[in-house]
Amino acid sequence: MGIVIVVVGVILIVLLVIGIIVSTNSENAMVEQRLDQYFESDSQVDKDKQVQRAVLTEWVSKRVEKTTFGDRVARELARADLKFKVSEYFALILIAIVGLGGIAWLVGNRNIISFFIGAGIGMFLPRFYVKQQQAARLRKFNDQLSDMLNLTVNGLRAGYSVMQAMESVGRELPPPICDEFRRVVQEMQIGITMENALENLLRRIPSEDLDFVITSINVQREVGGNLSEILDTISFTIRERVRIKGEIRVMTSQVRASGAILSMVPFFLTLVLWFINPEYLLSVTQGGPLCAGIIICVVLGLIGSGYAVMMKIADIEV
Repeated sequence: MGIVIVVVGVILIVLLVIGIIVSTNSENAMVEQRLDQYFESDSQVDKDKQVQRAVLTEWVSKRVEKTTFGDRVARELARADLKFKVSEYFALILIAIVGLGGIAWLVGNRNIISFFIGAGIGMFLPRFYVKQQQAARLRKFNDQLSDMLNLTVNGLRAGYSVMQAMESVGRELPPPICDEFRRVVQEMQIGITMENALENLLRRIPSEDLDFVITSINVQREVGGNLSEILDTISFTIRERVRIKGEIRVMTSQVRASGAILSMVPFFLTLVLWFINPEYLLSVTQGGPLCAGIIICVVLGLIGSGYAVMMKIADIEV
């Protein structure tokens, strides 16, 4: 038991150090990489920095990001606002697989099935975290969208152009909406059209309300009209939708929490029983593999159908 505690402690310390290093260096590295696309520097300091970069990481990033799967992963990380490269994200998944698989193997009486259980959890844990970050950031962006529209309308009525109104949004409002519109302004300043910059914004923030706003702006640029009045009407609509969604989310929170907890309890108890008494769980195979397969399929079907029904009850469209 002492060896197990030491090994687990070393693994956790290594993971913590890697996380700190990645979180402190990835943002600066990303900024430098973006600036290098537009500026060239011949100073010895810049050359030294380029030599010190991880050659293997850069090579893997360039190869992976060119693929369709790598591009999709990069888009998912951008939506979650995580300062990771695609290769760093894959390295994190590999570390989670090896680390959690090793811990499960040690705790689970050094059984290969325990290793695969821990490796499976480690494989899906980073993706689960990314999805949670995406949902939280999207919800926060939607809550700030009405304030952005009010600030834009006031700027347009004061004589600002659309680009100047977006600059004021990037200066005045809190993140994440200020970061996204600051990026839109920067893309327009380097020559990208407003339509393409807003399309890139919608790709990073897949919001229905934002799609409505961008469509209104594009239509107004083509056919004309009073953009401030259009955005003012949209702002009122979005504000009411946000208010109603908030009320519905509060009223249905108990149902959603109950569905999630009740669905996770069987899996949690199965894991606990496996690490405490694996022979008890393996007794289900005494009737043969066919019987065990039927039992597992029935249990998973009941859990999945129950979760789907409870989420359907809580899913109220506005």
